[in-house]
Amino acid sequence: MPTFTIHEPPPRKTAKKPGSVTAPERFVFVRDGFHFWAFVLAPLWLLVRRLWLALLIYVVLTIVIGVGLKLTGVSSTARIVAEFMIALGIGFEAASIRRWTLARRGWKTLGVVVAEDAEMAERRFFAAWAGDDARASVTPPPSTTPRYSTPINRGAPSPSDVIGLFPEPGHSPTGAPR
Repeated sequence: MPTFTIHEPPPRKTAKKPGSVTAPERFVFVRDGFHFWAFVLAPLWLLVRRLWLALLIYVVLTIVIGVGLKLTGVSSTARIVAEFMIALGIGFEAASIRRWTLARRGWKTLGVVVAEDAEMAERRFFAAWAGDDARASVTPPPSTTPRYSTPINRGAPSPSDVIGLFPEPGHSPTGAPR
C-alpha cells in the first residue's frame, strides 16, 4: 500500500497574524514509490511540478554523461543504457526530489499516511488531524515516570538445556549422556 507524506507550505507574508495556521487546502500529499511519468518524460514531469533546480541538475547531468560517453567512444547501446538508467533513477527518486524541493522552499513535513490513493490519504490525515485538535484540550499530558515490568526469576539452567544449535559434547541429540 502506498505511503504519502504531507507537507505544509510556509506561512504567507500577507498573513495578519505571524503564528496563523496555513489553510489545509494548500497542503501537498506526496506519494512515495515509483512514478511512471517521471520515468518516461522526466523533463516534462519536472517542469509540470516546478522543480527548476532538479530540472537544471537533470539536464546538466544528462548532457555531461552523454558527451562523456560520446568522447570516450562508447557504443550507442551503452549510451542508451546509461540514459535508461538515469530515467529509471528519476522514476524511483521522483518523490524524494519533490520532497527535497519542498523542504528547500520552506515547507514543513507534517506526517506520513498509508493509504490506497491520494483521496484516502487526505481523509485519513484530516480525520487524525481534526481528532488530535479535539483530544489535545481533553487529554491530560502523559506521566513522565517510566513504568517497568517485574523480571521473571526462572532459577539456574538445568544440565539438559541446550543453548545454540549444538548440544554439549558427550551428550546424544536427545540430551541423554552417551
